[in-house]
Amino acid sequence: MAKKPSQNPADMAKAAGKLAELKARILFLLGALIVFRVGTYIPVPGVDPVALKDFFDQQSGNLLGLFNMFSGGALSRFGLFALGIMPYISSSIIMQMASHIVPSLQQLRKEGEQGRRQIVKYTRWGTVALASFQSVAAASWLQSQAGLVVNPGPGFLITACITLVTGTMFLMWLGEQITERGIGNGISMIILAGIVAGMPAAVAGTAELVRNGEMSPATAIVMLIGGIAAIVFVVYMERAQRRITVNYARRQQGRKMFAAQSTHLPFKINMSGVIPPIFASSILMFPATIAQFFGQAAGGEANAFQRFLQTLGANLGPGQPIYVLLYAALIIFFCFFYTALMYNSKDTADSLKKAGAFLPGIRPGAHTAEYIDKVLTRLTFWGAIYIAGVCLLPELVRMFNPSIPFSFGGTSLLILVVVTMDFMSQLQAHAMSQQYEGMMQKANLRNYGKGGQVR
Repeated sequence: MAKKPSQNPADMAKAAGKLAELKARILFLLGALIVFRVGTYIPVPGVDPVALKDFFDQQSGNLLGLFNMFSGGALSRFGLFALGIMPYISSSIIMQMASHIVPSLQQLRKEGEQGRRQIVKYTRWGTVALASFQSVAAASWLQSQAGLVVNPGPGFLITACITLVTGTMFLMWLGEQITERGIGNGISMIILAGIVAGMPAAVAGTAELVRNGEMSPATAIVMLIGGIAAIVFVVYMERAQRRITVNYARRQQGRKMFAAQSTHLPFKINMSGVIPPIFASSILMFPATIAQFFGQAAGGEANAFQRFLQTLGANLGPGQPIYVLLYAALIIFFCFFYTALMYNSKDTADSLKKAGAFLPGIRPGAHTAEYIDKVLTRLTFWGAIYIAGVCLLPELVRMFNPSIPFSFGGTSLLILVVVTMDFMSQLQAHAMSQQYEGMMQKANLRNYGKGGQVR
């Protein structure tokens, strides 16, 4: 009877090293997120924090409220990371779209790693440009508001711009370090940390409303159940796939003959992720915010143009019928636009044809591309309806019952669930990689021969 082989000390040391590496990645992620949270509380010199907090308490329904959510509350404190990571995200999306439209960037995208590095370089320079523009606009507007800046003037503008741009670039670098040395996508984890940071205040605010009698306990319970149901629904839809069967013909390579094989092309229902609601929110809230800022009368009665801006800002506010309709239309548009931009069915059909693969009942080439386009159109339609439904549910409830507060909208919920699922997938991948190596080492140690005997 064969003896059970003992574990090799070298293999045990290697397994312990893998476990230590996983722990180091988790600790690095936690440390980086702590640094991010500390930075949100470091204010830009020259602002009045008390007056700024009182001002931002009234800005929950416009573009400032959206940016404040993504920055983890840093904008409401005008902290070091007040601009958050949004300039980098905007630059990345612009470069991603441009790389499919501009011929020179298309050529760079096809050059492999060298081209990717050049596109990343352009993205970083775009981040600096966007952050500089936004910092100048934010600092100029902030000092135009009475009482928010202690000593307005060129000195404050220069200091604020340098501080905000430096903070954004540091966040960009921190996100890249998390991706390389931590777990998960660094930029997504920073956004997730900013959203999660506001959850305790939202829960405490709801509990305070229940305690004061402004909200009934039954309403709070219904909101809790509805939130849990929405999370379950988002998880189910994000995992849903449409699989197209792909068959490989019998082929010969050298002296080896490979039998016919079958696999599938997986397509998610939500191919565009959280990009459509982010774009739709930014575009729709921008005119409402501009109307609110310039529609305020500086003493005295507002003129006709200011009254028009006030009416426009009121109709484009969250919970208004026009806002809900335009929000839904923009989400659906960006779902189709982004999916069509990022996925080329013709390239997929050509790759399948070159590999000797075909779809059952579909001729290779143009017919395959048309079939994939048809499937993607149907999936994108249902995916757009799903995203619009999740994002508009809080707005519809708010429209029919304005007394119910919603500190987190559908966009925050989507980001929360999608990023968490991606983090768990990568964590499981690291654990499975370690387990797989251990299984292979045991198999090599046993090395069974014929009849179950050890050689």
